[in-house]
Amino acid sequence: MSDDRKLLETTFLGRVEYAAAVELQERRRAAVIEGSASEALFMLEHAPVFTVGRNADRADVRASTEWLEARGVTVAESSRGGQVTFHGPGQLVGYPILALDPDRRDIRRYVRDLQAVLVRTLADFDLEAKARSHPEIGVWVGDAKIASLGIHIRRWVTMHGFALNVTTDLDYFGGIVACGLDDVRMASIESLTGNSPTVAAVAARVIGHFAEVFDRQPVEG
Repeated sequence: MSDDRKLLETTFLGRVEYAAAVELQERRRAAVIEGSASEALFMLEHAPVFTVGRNADRADVRASTEWLEARGVTVAESSRGGQVTFHGPGQLVGYPILALDPDRRDIRRYVRDLQAVLVRTLADFDLEAKARSHPEIGVWVGDAKIASLGIHIRRWVTMHGFALNVTTDLDYFGGIVACGLDDVRMASIESLTGNSPTVAAVAARVIGHFAEVFDRQPVEG
C-alpha cells in the first residue's frame, strides 16, 4: 500500500545549546521554504537556559546574576511567541519545521494540534492532561502546568515549538515568572507519577502521535 503522506524527518539530538538549536531550525526552515528539504521534527534537551519570548516582560526573569551563575543558567532572547520559560536537562523540547500552506493555514489549529500531541503522549504515561488556551496556553495536569508552547511562523513554515517536563528539576522555575503566570505550579512526568522515563523514550512516543495528528509519514533522520 502506498503512503502519500508528506515525509517528516524525525531526529532526537540529545543535548544541544540553545543558540545552536535556533540556527539549526532557521537553516532547515529556509530549506523547506525553498523546497530543498523535507519537513522535520527536531527533539532534544538544552543546557539550563531561560528564554525570553517576543511577548515577554524582561522583569519576569527574577533571578539575580549570582543565582544564575551559581546554577549555570544563561538567558537568551527568542523569536518565539510567549513569555519567559525555562529549558534544561530532563525536559523534552520539540522543534517542528512544518509547512502549513496550503491546507493548515490556521495558527490556532496548529497550536491545538501541538497540544493534542502532548496530551496523547502524556496518556501513554498514565497522565490525564488537558490543553488550555490564552492566557494559560500549554498543557496542564489538574492545576499544574507540565508543558509550554511558543512558536514562530514565516511564510507559513513553523519553528520553535514545545517543552515537556519529563524529569526536569522544577526548582529552576523559581528564577522566573513562568509564562507570565504568577504563582503557577509547574510539574513533570516524574513529579506526578514517581516514574522517571528517559527523555529519549518520551520523544519516541511523541513521534507516533505527531504523525497521527499532523498526518505525516515519519522517517528517522
